Amino acid sequence: MRKHRLTLVGLTIAVAVLIFAIIFDFEVFEAAIGFLDYLEHFEIDEFIIPALVFFGFAFVDQSRQRKSQKIEYEKIKIYKAMLSSTHHILNNFLNQMLIFQMTAKKAPDFDPKVLSLYDRIVEDASTQIEALGSITRIDEVSIHESVEP
Repeated sequence: MRKHRLTLVGLTIAVAVLIFAIIFDFEVFEAAIGFLDYLEHFEIDEFIIPALVFFGFAFVDQSRQRKSQKIEYEKIKIYKAMLSSTHHILNNFLNQMLIFQMTAKKAPDFDPKVLSLYDRIVEDASTQIEALGSITRIDEVSIHESVEP
């Protein structure tokens, strides 16, 4: 219903004009022609067709722009939902990796340089996830630039 709201409004107005014309024996087309003839005295009639053309194209342009904005909004919603899910998965992974880190710290013969490398890798991953979540323009180039080393 909402999808065809303007069509229903147009149908309602058209039916109302038709009923009005039938009940009162009113000639709508002749009245429009008479009005245009009246405007001829003021030399305004030359502006009517160009104005209708302009407003018609402006309406189509606005409709396309609204549709494009709606698509972009949906893309952003999908991107943010995907990003949130990715954060969740990666945070679970990092929390589970803490078990390995704790086990490695308890092992006396485990190389501390490897633990330091592990900490740096986790920190880098966290930084990249935050950078990916803070981009403002959602397109392929921005996404790649946010996670470049």
